[in-house]
Amino acid sequence: MDELALNTAMDRYACGDARAFPEVHRALHARLLAYLTRMCSSTTLAGDLTQETFLRIHRARSTFARGGAVTPWAYAIARNVYLDHTRAERHRSAERLPSDPGAEPPDTRGADAEAIAMASQTARAVERVLASLPAAQREAFILLRYEGLSVQDAAAILGATPSAVKLRAFRAYEALRAELEEIRRRPEAGKGAPGGVRGGADGE
Repeated sequence: MDELALNTAMDRYACGDARAFPEVHRALHARLLAYLTRMCSSTTLAGDLTQETFLRIHRARSTFARGGAVTPWAYAIARNVYLDHTRAERHRSAERLPSDPGAEPPDTRGADAEAIAMASQTARAVERVLASLPAAQREAFILLRYEGLSVQDAAAILGATPSAVKLRAFRAYEALRAELEEIRRRPEAGKGAPGGVRGGADGE
């Protein structure tokens, strides 16, 4: 469903047409689930937060401005759900839920084991760096890079200026770039390859 059709469906839903909800849900569910999974790094928790997000969307449907854009509005609700959860968990130990199996191990059958291992290492590094970033940088990067939102929509969701969002995302990108450059150096260093690393400059 394109954005125009989604906005139209939300207008109908906001006006009391319950038949429009499945259309809104189909258009947004996968995107919000992916966003919340990246934010909390737990598929099980993200599923729970996504359900809570749609519950809040339902409760707030009458406040949706007719003719408005659904996507930034829905992401803002999802972000608030995530922030409410983190505040509630702030004084508890931050542990992965026992029921969450975590990331699926890569299937190495018929594939180059070294390439698979490198991809897995890279994915873990990205998750590690994102988790270590200040929340403002992580949110800006995820909304722009992974969710594909415009700078203006991300700024509206985060309550920041477009310039601030771009700067936060750039700083997150630089941190990730530096870490990935370091990963690329390690195999070459281990093999004693001459000439150093091909590619970009060191991260700051």
